[in-house]
Amino acid sequence: MALSDDLARLATAASAHASDGEAVVGVLATEPAAGARVYLCAFAAGEDGPRSWLALDDVGSPLADRQLVADAVSMAALCEVAAEAAFPGDLDDLRAHLVQLRMTEAPPGIEEAEAAAAELQRTVGAPPHLASADRLDAIGAAARRLEAALSESGGGSPLAAAMKGAQGAVDELRRAVEAGYRLSLT
Repeated sequence: MALSDDLARLATAASAHASDGEAVVGVLATEPAAGARVYLCAFAAGEDGPRSWLALDDVGSPLADRQLVADAVSMAALCEVAAEAAFPGDLDDLRAHLVQLRMTEAPPGIEEAEAAAAELQRTVGAPPHLASADRLDAIGAAARRLEAALSESGGGSPLAAAMKGAQGAVDELRRAVEAGYRLSLT
């Protein structure tokens, strides 16, 4: 079954847990550990209403395991940070620039840079995505390849710096989910 089908199925299951006037406003698919699929469902009454949260397993049952929910939130947040920080600009623009550079100047290594940019764009891709360790690894590898292809000095990795700096945002999101969680976490 495609991930988009899973998300639609879990959004339907989550809607049974919505209070009056609330709707499911988002579902994130995560795999905090190999084979452990967790769907983080956000609820709100209107676009600007406060959010509440519920994690469901693959069959749509609510989860109350504090560590499992925290791990799912962390994985979702880290994958989002990695996808956003993998390249600090527009990959379409970069790819067009690389093509132009190859055609006008043909510098050494341009083909490698073009291939690396295409790989990163495929890896980051369009949603939906399963937030998992495999996705984090794939984004990291593709970003490192592009960084190496574009770098002349071998300086620090922007992605690595962003990931190191992400812990505060991850912790903040985890606290917000726990504070707005629909069940008592154990």
